[in-house]
Amino acid sequence: MVPPAPIYLDHAATTPVRPEVLEAMTPFYGPRFGNPSSTHRWGREARAALDEARERVATCLGAAPDEVCFTSGGTEGDNLAVLGGWRILRDHGKKAVVSSPIEHKAVLQAVHQAAKEGAEERMLNVTRDGAVDLADAATKITSGDTALVSVMWINNETGVIQPVAELAQMAKAAGAMFHTDAVQAFGKVVVSAKEIPFDFVAVSGHKLGAPKGIGAFYIRRGAAIEPLFFGGSQDRGRRPGTENVAAAVGLAKAMELAIAEREAHWASLEQMRDRLEARLLERIPDAVVHGRGSKRAPHILNISVPGTDSESLLMALDLQGVACSSGSACQSGSITPSHVLAAMGVRADVANAAIRMSFGALSTPADVDRVAELFPALIAKARGLSGVA
Repeated sequence: MVPPAPIYLDHAATTPVRPEVLEAMTPFYGPRFGNPSSTHRWGREARAALDEARERVATCLGAAPDEVCFTSGGTEGDNLAVLGGWRILRDHGKKAVVSSPIEHKAVLQAVHQAAKEGAEERMLNVTRDGAVDLADAATKITSGDTALVSVMWINNETGVIQPVAELAQMAKAAGAMFHTDAVQAFGKVVVSAKEIPFDFVAVSGHKLGAPKGIGAFYIRRGAAIEPLFFGGSQDRGRRPGTENVAAAVGLAKAMELAIAEREAHWASLEQMRDRLEARLLERIPDAVVHGRGSKRAPHILNISVPGTDSESLLMALDLQGVACSSGSACQSGSITPSHVLAAMGVRADVANAAIRMSFGALSTPADVDRVAELFPALIAKARGLSGVA
């Protein structure tokens, strides 16, 4: 008997490189290999490709080319925003860095580092449905002492869409800079510097069909930032080092495709997510869908079944050819409950049972139907082994 095709439900962790992206990149691994800082013909050719990629990425972000910096991905962009922004303002009497406890660790650990350097760390309250509390934000984003506000656009574990526009307005009214991690947001919602007054935005290529190791970082013109690296004049000294031309070209192509397909992609993913969610709740009535009471992005379903544990379920799913996760890929191997679910007030035993299923280019309605049958059967088996009815 031929085994069923594997099912990949971990697109929030990473996505396959799109064929169109790979095709656009290939020449820069071959004859167009030049260093964009060189002045000879090979260098000039690479520079022209890099400049074009920067212009295309800028258009995708509603920005000017000189406001776009290429990075290695979301983690570098988040660190550059939090630490680079804070270090510029710390000598001007602005000590507070405001963030939320549901951020990606790339932001949280950067905020903790800023605190070690003298920042006042302020964490915003989060509702039980996983959204930042705007009333609490109004009391903590204060004029005169707030240097930077950093809140992610779409949570990578629950898919909850955060009130970024309102938070950005609060930050600007308080004279603070605003940063958002848009790693899960780009390609799902409109990310435009023309519409929201953010100062810094981080995007990661491997979440939208570009390769790993490339990202875009938006820096609003006039926003001061201290670089994390030193040693070159590339990207106006904000991110020195020889640029990855092939990956930048690939990122530009992936971002353009994501924008062109955004509305259709949202509708398709939402239909699959909602179908699977409804069928699982019908078969497992006591299952908990995290963030269900908030507006969510269409590609993430985070579900817990009391009386089970995510580690065992992930192994059982993997043996059946289904790839999921228990949360952020960057937290793989952690035995502690999700910090996101903990901040939402989820009990530790329920948080330890969380499974994140995330949809994308490889997902099909047939996958949904198979998982809708397979998952409840695995739950019944797990509960039988544990003695839970």
